[in-house]
Amino acid sequence: MSLLMEALSWNYVLVTALLSSFSAQLIKVILNLIIVGKFIPERMWGAGGMPSAHSATVCAMVVATGRYCGIHSTLFAIALIVSIIVMYDAMGVRRETGEQAKVLNHLLSEWMDQESEIWPILGHKKLKEMVGHTPIQVLTGAVFGCLIGLLMPMV
Repeated sequence: MSLLMEALSWNYVLVTALLSSFSAQLIKVILNLIIVGKFIPERMWGAGGMPSAHSATVCAMVVATGRYCGIHSTLFAIALIVSIIVMYDAMGVRRETGEQAKVLNHLLSEWMDQESEIWPILGHKKLKEMVGHTPIQVLTGAVFGCLIGLLMPMV
């Protein structure tokens, strides 16, 4: 506990945000283990999934900034705007990228079944499909991050 307090005194906002990110990623690994039934370490650093670690990180940053600098500070305003952009991007552009990857992977696998001897350079490559978040994943990450931001002790 004293190590946490020492880290918080070094940079309260940064440590709170990083702790929230790490915790959200750890939850993804545990949920994946429970739901899928196997340990996939890539979930610890991979994008997508429940909860959104991006949302958890930026929301913890916003709450910690508000607590540390005040909600009327310029830093709080910047943190809030950045968090809105990150969460919007996770649900919009990144999610749509994953949906497009699913379609392209399906088309590519059908095409490769017929043309694999002609295009051996492609092998069995697949685009990453889990890169964005559903609104519920973003909301869950945001709530989780806000809770971490509120529960972290001030130094």
